Amino acid sequence: MAIQSVERALQVLGLFSQHHPDLGIAEISRSTGLAPGTAHGLVRTMAQKGFLRQDPRSRRYSLGLRIYELGIVAAETLELNQRAGGPAHQLSRKTQLVVRVATWDGDSMVVTLTAHPRPRGSFPHQIGPRVHAYCSAIGKAVLAFIGKKDVQDYLSRTSMTPFTGSTISGKKELLADLERTRERGYALDREEAVHGIACIGAPIFERGQQVAGAISLSGSPARILGEKTGELAEELLKTASEINCYMGGFPQVRAVMAASVSQEHRK
Repeated sequence: MAIQSVERALQVLGLFSQHHPDLGIAEISRSTGLAPGTAHGLVRTMAQKGFLRQDPRSRRYSLGLRIYELGIVAAETLELNQRAGGPAHQLSRKTQLVVRVATWDGDSMVVTLTAHPRPRGSFPHQIGPRVHAYCSAIGKAVLAFIGKKDVQDYLSRTSMTPFTGSTISGKKELLADLERTRERGYALDREEAVHGIACIGAPIFERGQQVAGAISLSGSPARILGEKTGELAEELLKTASEINCYMGGFPQVRAVMAASVSQEHRK
């Protein structure tokens, strides 16, 4: 049986995002349907416990440091991050590209780990932590290797909003793209989510041969979609194979795909 006070607290926390990093009591009340007095009491309690914090000047609330602490604990103890961390950083240094690892959650991908080629490397766009699956390489890499029924269910409840002129917004077109992804072993994002960013994504498998998530390389279209695509895909698949081994998946399949990509690239 759900506990109402806990449900309300979680509802409030769910209101905060990159687009809405701080909120006032009136906004929280309106968004949750709670009376202003109830919303104020709930938010004040959460602030006392460190889950929210209030700006003394604006009186608006934002997520507290306790949330940040728990996020770090979750990231560090997540098995996918523990297994993929080393290989992801090695791949980033080798390719001089940004590497991301993500897991499937609620019809989208949550980026759990980002590796930059330099200690203080920067990227012109902030991606994540939640990424749409249909328009990202990291998402299409997962969609291509989950069950067909799961894909159909996903499509039936997903509105494929175009974010750029390159976004795949038709379901038949996406299914065809997923078929090509299965054939070559990796997915491509041709500036489908963000202008100026292209990606290559490969699935990561765990015990029971289930898809645990995906890993991707991100960079400019000139670097990702140019003549180096085959080489980058080969390196990505090798890294995915290594992570699969650590996760208890089947590395031999990814290794075969990497070899196939390598042979095709050398033709």
